[in-house]
Amino acid sequence: MVASSAEQISALAATTVSAYSFTNLQVFDNVINGRLIIVVHPLVLLSIADHHARSAARSSKRVIGVLLGQDNGKTVNVANSFAIPFEEDEKEPKTWFLDHNYIEGMWEMFKKVNARERMIGWYHTGPKLRASDQEINELFKRYIARPVMLIVDVRQQAVGIPTDAYFAIEEIKDDGSETRKTFLHVPSAIEAEEAEEIGVEHLLRDIKDSTTTTLSTRINEKLSSLRGLQSRVVEIRDYLKSVASGTLPVNHQIIYHLQDMLNLLPDLDDHVKTRSFNSITNDQLLVVYLSSLVRAVIALHALVDNKAANGRAELEEGKDPKTEDDKAKKGAKVDTKKEKEKGSDSKSSKDKP
Repeated sequence: MVASSAEQISALAATTVSAYSFTNLQVFDNVINGRLIIVVHPLVLLSIADHHARSAARSSKRVIGVLLGQDNGKTVNVANSFAIPFEEDEKEPKTWFLDHNYIEGMWEMFKKVNARERMIGWYHTGPKLRASDQEINELFKRYIARPVMLIVDVRQQAVGIPTDAYFAIEEIKDDGSETRKTFLHVPSAIEAEEAEEIGVEHLLRDIKDSTTTTLSTRINEKLSSLRGLQSRVVEIRDYLKSVASGTLPVNHQIIYHLQDMLNLLPDLDDHVKTRSFNSITNDQLLVVYLSSLVRAVIALHALVDNKAANGRAELEEGKDPKTEDDKAKKGAKVDTKKEKEKGSDSKSSKDKP
């Protein structure tokens, strides 16, 4: 059982406390009320992508590593990571190997570099959950009381965030049946500090395809953004349909967020607002048009000034092109006259006996 969507979380929230009890009620309560979020930094994504490219780029194997950062109970800040040796049998998921001594040695070295970063969980490049994830998560509980598992899809094809975060919870039924361990999906986000944003911008500038034009690149970016927006709107529509049909219970927290989002949209059916919106848009476009004209006039003025400055510099150096051309023409005429005179003299000398 994997609670990986808003529907499953809502269904768990509607379940009575008398029927189920969880070993970590604080985690579950924070997830249900939207107070717990996993923040992943771009440095972590780059390290995971590099780890996969070096180890398993040409195969379907996954790679595993340790996440470092801070956990204050409501926000898990994933700021750094390091790779660990891992092997598993693809035919037998229960057979796997993970180097414990390597984890302890790397952790001791990272503590000396930055004592603020703690071991907060582990990652793998799934891209989905595996049968051995629960066993690996139990192993990491030797080092962390509440490890977070982060799945990073390094070969993502769909539009969206390539990360999925989970917490392991233990579900105990009051009827005395066997305890079940499951993963609870936690919302994740990608955030960057100012220095990281600069580095990511330079990296994206370097990896852009030089064969494509700027216009086609912008159009592709707009299309990808619109596809992402469409997928979110479709997801919201499906959820509301399920709630309206009675398939899912009403989650007031989600409804409040949707209402706040819809309140920010303008009412385009109101003619007064539509007219004022068009007026503001026309004013903005007029400013853009005037600024383009002013920029063009300034560029022409700078071009004229540059040519005038070059002409004055040539006059000061005595290299006026007109005078040089006149001198060259006069010199050519003198040379032709001399050649003619020489020719006439030679002819006269031949005529004489």
